[in-house]
Amino acid sequence: MKRLNLFLLIMTLLMAAVSADAQYYSNGKPIPPGKRSAYYANQSPRHHNFYNSNNTYFGLRLGFGISTVNSDSKLLNTNKTRTGLNVGAVVGTQLSSQAPVFFETGLYYTEKGGKSTYNSTDFSYSLNYLELPLIVKYKIPIADKIAVEPFLGGYLACGVGGKIKDFNNREAYNSFNSKNANAAFNRFDGGIRLGCGFSYDVMYVEAGYDIGLANIGKDDFDNTRNGCFNLTLGVNF
Repeated sequence: MKRLNLFLLIMTLLMAAVSADAQYYSNGKPIPPGKRSAYYANQSPRHHNFYNSNNTYFGLRLGFGISTVNSDSKLLNTNKTRTGLNVGAVVGTQLSSQAPVFFETGLYYTEKGGKSTYNSTDFSYSLNYLELPLIVKYKIPIADKIAVEPFLGGYLACGVGGKIKDFNNREAYNSFNSKNANAAFNRFDGGIRLGCGFSYDVMYVEAGYDIGLANIGKDDFDNTRNGCFNLTLGVNF
């Protein structure tokens, strides 16, 4: 509940800031309000005409994540990270004709999980999801065709596959339908997503972090949550 309240507070503050009149810069100097529209009209209409309320973009993404499972359960709590793939497509649309604020969503396939040692037994958990990002992105132009794009929002995810591997006993189970109830995971996940992107013309790169809020463990008395750092490359159209 504390993480959920923090998420709601951050989103409220973000939307309040968005509604305020933003300060824009060109080559390090502020652009007067009366000249902003003319300035952005001379930029690339596809990427930097932030005052076009119909400004919409589509993108393809490919990257990797470094993930952990953080749990009150000693069995599920991971002490080693797991590296996985993330691939997807996004669509973004401008929220205001008066500021470069965009709402972005899409669909990702992403691999999370971790590794642990419990009672001298080595385990690995692969948790593969279909994820729906729901973020607000603020595009700050710093030069022609170049922008910095901090973002904040959340994600919803549904588990579609993965394995729990018990290396000592050489056994493997489905992560979301394990015979061992103590080692099984719930399919649903959701949480906060925050980070920053950088775009140059159609090229895009971002670093972000997912803070899981949902309890992905089967035990209601032990909180089990995902955490994942993502580095992603992409192109926007």
